[in-house]
Amino acid sequence: MSAPRRVVIEADGGSRGNPGPAAYGAVLRDADTGEVVAQRAETIGIATNNVAEYSGLIAGLELAAEHAPGAEVEVRMDSKLVIEQMAGRWKVKHPDMVPLARRARELAPSDVEWTWVPRERNKAADAILNDALDAAAGKPARRSTGDAVRPAGDAAPDGATDARQGARNPMVGWRDPLADPPTTLTLVRHGATDSTLAKVFSGAGGADPGLNDVGRAQAHRAAAYVSREGADAVDAVLSSPLRRCRETAEVLANDLGVEVVVEDGLIEAAFGDWDGLTFAEVQERDGDGLDAWLRSTSVAPPGGESYDTVFARIQKLQRRLVASYGGKHVVLVSHVTPIKMFVRLALDAPMPVIHRLELQPASVSTVRIWPDGIATLRAYDVVPD
Repeated sequence: MSAPRRVVIEADGGSRGNPGPAAYGAVLRDADTGEVVAQRAETIGIATNNVAEYSGLIAGLELAAEHAPGAEVEVRMDSKLVIEQMAGRWKVKHPDMVPLARRARELAPSDVEWTWVPRERNKAADAILNDALDAAAGKPARRSTGDAVRPAGDAAPDGATDARQGARNPMVGWRDPLADPPTTLTLVRHGATDSTLAKVFSGAGGADPGLNDVGRAQAHRAAAYVSREGADAVDAVLSSPLRRCRETAEVLANDLGVEVVVEDGLIEAAFGDWDGLTFAEVQERDGDGLDAWLRSTSVAPPGGESYDTVFARIQKLQRRLVASYGGKHVVLVSHVTPIKMFVRLALDAPMPVIHRLELQPASVSTVRIWPDGIATLRAYDVVPD
């Protein structure tokens, strides 16, 4: 069996006494299927919770290096301390943590994704570490350590299917957002620019036009629409770094009373040599390249970025958003390609569906990601009057 392209490390550690008898658990999963690739759980003598948690992280990174060398890695832990320290946002101060953090950084790929998850979404690693502690104390295991496959109710990894999801609630329209709040992503395409109206390729790395008068009026209508839909529920406004999105986001944020946060992951695809050209001009100058790009989402424009690459970026971003804003409402101001990728994720649709989706300037779409991992599309391409 070939090594997975993307893996998820679920790691945990625990001490009965803090300090006290301690153990760690680490589960390595194929991110696309959810299947367990490898797992490890061991006692480590008398230690604190934090030492045990770092030991679990190190074990998970070792499993990834052994079983999935070169794979993209996401680490999921319910330890806010470990995640924030490894992401570089918090300093490692305790002397017991310094060598462990250093070892983890030596093992971690440079592009590892650090994700905090609630304790209830880290049950597998917790279960096997507690089995190890029970075994060391001469007690029967609470559950088989071989049963680290996702416990019922846990969210499936992105791209993985779970037959139990349908059994839990096949009718998504019957879900109660008050009892089980989803993460709501309101996706707003930027208002029109001169490039938008001219229908030219305008992506990352090319010209960076601002809104024209039409686009500014559209942004105000979109802001009014989002405000009517529930300004009190909007917790954040995130924007692509490109000027047209930042200008649209500022209008929204002013009306909603929040600050704009620039999120690089929301940037448009890079169109390379095609940037600034119309579709007809590209067809005339690079017809073969355009045909190949339209036939396969793995093909990139010369010097540009493929749709598959953008999709992988949006998958990572959505996981980060759910981890950071779970159960909240976030407005994302972005571009045609990233918004289509969010919609594709919600529908679990094949990639070619993006060629069948139209998206107008300053239109509003809404995606919900529920606590069990199921996503739904609530609205698409709404153009406010």
